[in-house]
Formats: sequence, structure tokens, C-alpha cells
Amino acid sequence: MSLGLQWHALATLAGKEFRDRLRNRWVLAVALVFTAFSLAITYFGSAAQGVVGPRSIELTIASLVSLVIYLIPLIALLLGFDAIVGERERGSLDLLLAHPLTRLELLLGKYLGLAAALSLSTLIGFALVGVLLWQRFGPAGLYHYSGFVLSSVLLGLAFLSLALLISVLARDRTRASGLAISLWFVLVLVFDLALMGLLVASQGQVGGEALAYVLLLNPADLFRILNVFALDDVRRLYGLAAVVPPSLGQPWLLACAMLGWILAPLALASWRFKP
Repeated sequence: MSLGLQWHALATLAGKEFRDRLRNRWVLAVALVFTAFSLAITYFGSAAQGVVGPRSIELTIASLVSLVIYLIPLIALLLGFDAIVGERERGSLDLLLAHPLTRLELLLGKYLGLAAALSLSTLIGFALVGVLLWQRFGPAGLYHYSGFVLSSVLLGLAFLSLALLISVLARDRTRASGLAISLWFVLVLVFDLALMGLLVASQGQVGGEALAYVLLLNPADLFRILNVFALDDVRRLYGLAAVVPPSLGQPWLLACAMLGWILAPLALASWRFKP
């Protein structure tokens, strides 16, 4: 497959995907979900201690990290699981490829349009909390929060890449949706429980520091480490200081690993993509 891309065709397809999500109000719906949950967590997360509103940047981010890990991967997978297999079932895939458009351009165009919609909805959804934090803590309070929002976008892009890979590999939409939900269940719920169970069962004798690097195999854990290691209070709150070695907490290493989770599934999807 030639690596030369027709950027005009790529932009046209991406724009169509993005406009479709705006037209059917998908972006608005997801943004409202993020806004509602993030405001509720920010305002009422400390209600049990008799405090309403954000007490600190650290505790606010710690609370929002859990929200993001559960919601964004699921939304990204549901957004992209039928991007290719849906076109194939509707019989429009061959029609699209009949245009002067390569399979790589079709795949990237779909991905970029969906990525723009997902990123926009995420940014809008967390914007109001950013305003509240700026009012409470000033511009300095937005520094770590901006990094949190950016890492949330990257997490969504990673799971969207996985969704497109599923869409390429699956034979029909039913199997694609089942694979997407199963992947969310494994990476978000089962993965950490399995590692924790292994540590407890072996009384900490299995894996040692090397086991911490297994966390790189899960983009959800990458997101968690990327955020909690930037804040000392949050790191102690999650207990990761005793589990994850400082060498794994390097921002450049975690950022490269997250980019790998974005690019590798797309590359594999391009390789396996057949009309």
C-alpha cells in the first residue's frame, strides 16, 4: 500500500464523520454527560466530610481520574466499533472505495473525524470544572488540571484506535459490539484485579518491580499513573508510590507508551483492512 496520502480526500472524509456526529447531537450528549458527572464529583465528592465544592486540585483530579477511566474508554469503544464493519454491512464500503480513496485514507479519515468529535466533547465536558477551579485556586490551579484533561483526550484516542481495529477485524456489528464491551471489561475492570490477585496470592514474591511494567500493557493504567505521579498527594492516596517504581513514573516514558497505544492499533488495522 502506498504511503502517499491524498490530504484533501482525507480531510473531506474526516469532516463528514465529524459533521455527522454534530448533526445527530452525539457531541452535545457526551459533553453533557461529562459536564454533569464532573460537576457532581467536584462539588459533592467531599460532602461526606461536610465540605461542598473543590477542596484541592489534587483531590479533584483524583476523583475525576476514576470517572474518566470508566466512562471515556466505554464511550470511545461504542463510538468507533462499527466505523468499518457498519459500512461493510450496509454495503457502502465498496462504494466508498470506488472513489479515488485508498483503504488507509478511508481508515484515517474515519479515525480523525471520530477523534475530533470525541476530543471536542471531552474538552467541552470538562471546561466548566476548569472555570470553577480557576475561580477557586487561580491560574496555578489550572496547570495540573490541563494536563489531566489532555491525558483524558489521549486515553480516548487510544481506545478509539482499539475500536477501529475491532471494527476492521469483526465480521459483523454484533460481534464487533461484543468484542468492544469485552475489551472494556478486561482492560478497565479485570486487568488490575488480576494483577492485584497475583500479588496477594504470591505475597508480593511474583514479578517484583518488573510486574509494574506490565501496567504499560493497559492504556487505562497508563492514564492513571500519568496523572497520579504528577501529584504527591494523589500518589499517596492511590498507594502507587509503593507499587510503581520511580523509573516508570517518567512523564516522557508514559507519554510515549500512550502514543504507542494510539498508533499501534491503527497500524495493525491498516494492515488487516480488507474490503
